Order: sequence, then C-alpha cells, then structure tokens
Amino acid sequence: TQKLAGLGALETKLAALPVETWSRAGQVDYLAVKSILNGYRFNLEVLRPWKRDPGFYLDPLMAVAFTEVTGSEEDIAKLRARLRQVPPLLASAQGNLTEVAGDFADLALHNLENSDGVNHYHPYRPVPPAGIIGWYDDLLARSTAARPDLVADVVAARDAVVGFRDWLRAGRAQMTAPGGVGAERYDWYIRHVRMIPLTAAEMLTLAEREHERMTAALALLRHRNRGEPALTLSQSAAEQAGKVAATDKAVRRFLTEQDIVTIPDFVGELGSNTPYIERPGGPNFWEQIQFRDPIPDHLHAVIPGHRFDAVLAARDTRPIRSSYSDGGRAEGWATYLEEALMLAGATSDRPRSDVFMQLFGIFRAARVPADIAMQQNRWTVAEAVNSMRARTPWLDEDVARVDAEIYLRRPPGYGIAYTIGKLQMDALLADRASQLGEAFSLREFHDAFLAAGRLPIALVRYEMTGAGEEVALFWKTPPVPSAR
Repeated sequence: TQKLAGLGALETKLAALPVETWSRAGQVDYLAVKSILNGYRFNLEVLRPWKRDPGFYLDPLMAVAFTEVTGSEEDIAKLRARLRQVPPLLASAQGNLTEVAGDFADLALHNLENSDGVNHYHPYRPVPPAGIIGWYDDLLARSTAARPDLVADVVAARDAVVGFRDWLRAGRAQMTAPGGVGAERYDWYIRHVRMIPLTAAEMLTLAEREHERMTAALALLRHRNRGEPALTLSQSAAEQAGKVAATDKAVRRFLTEQDIVTIPDFVGELGSNTPYIERPGGPNFWEQIQFRDPIPDHLHAVIPGHRFDAVLAARDTRPIRSSYSDGGRAEGWATYLEEALMLAGATSDRPRSDVFMQLFGIFRAARVPADIAMQQNRWTVAEAVNSMRARTPWLDEDVARVDAEIYLRRPPGYGIAYTIGKLQMDALLADRASQLGEAFSLREFHDAFLAAGRLPIALVRYEMTGAGEEVALFWKTPPVPSAR
C-alpha cells in the first residue's frame, strides 16, 4: 500500500508536466519514464512474485552455490554471510507464498532437483549438478576439501533448501493459482509497459505468417544448397574456438567493408555466447547450430548484437536512456540482424549457414503463441513446450522448457519480443529508406538506431521518423484491468 501510494504521487507529477511543448526527443524520454512507472504498478498490482512464485526466492540462491571457495578472506566472509541468509529467507518465503501458481510450483520443484540441461547462466560442469540442491551438494564438497570452516554454514543452507522443497511437495495440491496474467491484462502490459502498438491477436497473426514464411524459406534454401558440402559439428573445444575466432574476424570485416555499422575503436574482444560443451545426449538446439557454424548467434548475441550493443550502451551518459533497457528493443535488434545481414551478404561465402538463420527465426516465431497462450492461461508450460518443439526442427525438450519458464515467469511479453521486435525493425528500416530515398545509408540508419538508446522500438521510430500514430496509443494509461 505504501509503495502504491508513492507510485501514485510520482504518476501525478509526471502527468502535470507540459510534455506537449517538448521536443520529440524529450517526449520520447517522457514516454519511457511513463512505461517504467506503468511497469512498477503492474508488478505491485498483478505480478506480485513474492506471493505467487517460489522461484522468486530460489533464483538468487543459485549464485550463492556457484561461489568459489578459494577466494580471499574477504570473499569467504561475504559467502558466509550470504549462506547464513538462506534459512531465514526460505522461512519467510513459506509465509509469503500464499497465492502460488501451479506451473510456478512445478518449475521450482523441477529446478530444485534437475539440471536445466542448457547451462543457462550456470558454470560449466561436464556432469551438471542435479539442480539447486545438487549445486549446494557441490558447494559442500568443495568446502569440505578447501574450507572446512564453511561446512556448517553450507549444511545449514542446504538443509533449508531441502526443507523448502519438502514444503512445496507437501502443499503442491493446494497451489492452483494461474501462472499467466490473463488476456486483458496481457494486452494492457504489452501496450503500456512494453509500448508495442499491437494486441495479442495481431501479434499471433504476424507470428504465424513469419513462421510460414521462414519455414518455406528453409525448404527453398535446403534445395538451393543441396549440392553444398555439409557443415559438421566441432569435435573439440579447440576446433570450436577456431571457428569462433574465424567468424568474429569475418563478421567485423564484413561490417566495416560493407558499410553496415560503425565499430568504434573502444570496442574490443567480445567473446562468444555458446561455450563448447560435451553432453551425453549430444548437443542441444543452440549447439547443433553453433558447433557447425557460429555466425547466426555471433550476429545476434555478440557483434553487432547484444554484446556490442551493451558496450555502446555502457557509455551512454543520458540520465533516462542510460538506465533504460527494453527487452523488445534488445531482442528485436538482435533477431533483425540474423536475416537482415544474411540478405546484406554476411553469409555469401557460407551458403549452408542461411539454413541456420531460418531455423533461428522459426524458433523465434514459434515462441509467440507459446508466450501469449501461457500468459492468457490457455496453455500450461508443458503444452507450450510441446507446441514449440512440434514447430521447430532440432528443438530439444530442455531448451524449450527453459524458454517456456522464462516467458511465463518474467513480466509478460518477453517471448514475443524476438519476432515482433524484428518485424518492428523491418518496418522502421522500410520507413527510413522510403523517407530518405537515394540518400539512405544502411550504416547511418544502424548508427542512429543504436544511438537512440535501448528504448521501445515504437519510441525510437517516432524519434527517427516523426511518425506519431504508434505513440498516440501510449499517452493515456487506463487503469490496469481487474482479474476475471
């Protein structure tokens, strides 16, 4: 109640500002702040993960278990303090979690006892520990060997985690709240927080068309490339590192020589997004592609995608834009780069890789109905996993489940961000190329887009083109719809 009252006071102050007299850039900043406040309200009124999601309490505990026990005494003291916070945190969680969603409970129970199979933000182990409990067992073994003085605190933390699992198991039958936010609230969030000028129904239609288009393109490219040598999986970390290094060199050369985007001198090495891992069951979806040719994810996640984008954003000193990072903008830009740079010639010397670009895009499009149906409480996580796998070649259950968990447990609209953001990028490129005609420069377009900051793409479009029909939808914010 206190937070909602404070938020209301901020909303009143924002509404009183004479924004209609401001510059276009100032109006964009205003709408960006408005979207942040709308997001806070939605979190307080609807999402309330501290009441609904056991993973809200478990997620931070993973980083504790990952901690090395060979650091300085100061590092060990910090680890000890964090370990001692685990039992009281999980005790309070049991009192707070009064409206637990069934899917959230099932995901938490799975993650407590099972590796996610993807190494999603996890340190690499040839044989991954069995979930959160397994990681605390791993921490206990490392502490026993290197820091016996930590053992009692590790045991107490591990026992608290096991006790939390037992509490979830015992109460699971009563944990029946819906995981999604519902159809009306989903559309409200997409428009007034994500600031995407589309409804769920419109996004479903667009994504279905993208899935059809890219599946057709996949068939055509496979036919075109039927005589090309097959690309084989890397057989060692050294082989994969060589592929990544060669890809990075080729991509940077292409971006520069073909006038695609400016690479400032301060942009150094950016690494790789997919480490070489040998799995007993073979590579997962991402690895099936990356270990054959790293270029699809290198464009998306390294340069000129996420890591390059982050390096530029870190040097932004503007008070609002330096603090704002919209998922639709980040994923829309990165997904746009896959097919756009393929069409611009990035894979002209490696035609087999064009198939992989389409596979990525097909998976992105298959996420849209999964995201929407889970948030509208029409599909369970299992149904979303089955749908994505049925519609995406090579997609394994672990990758699909991790994705479904992200799109249900994060604030709504992250799963749609890739394909819908990519389509917004396509539209912006078309707008700007039509506006400028022969004066259009792809490098200048990309540089200007990146310089605008990581704001919702509709706001960037308004700033770059002056077209105001999309942002006209964002100026007035109705109340968050009530639960149905």
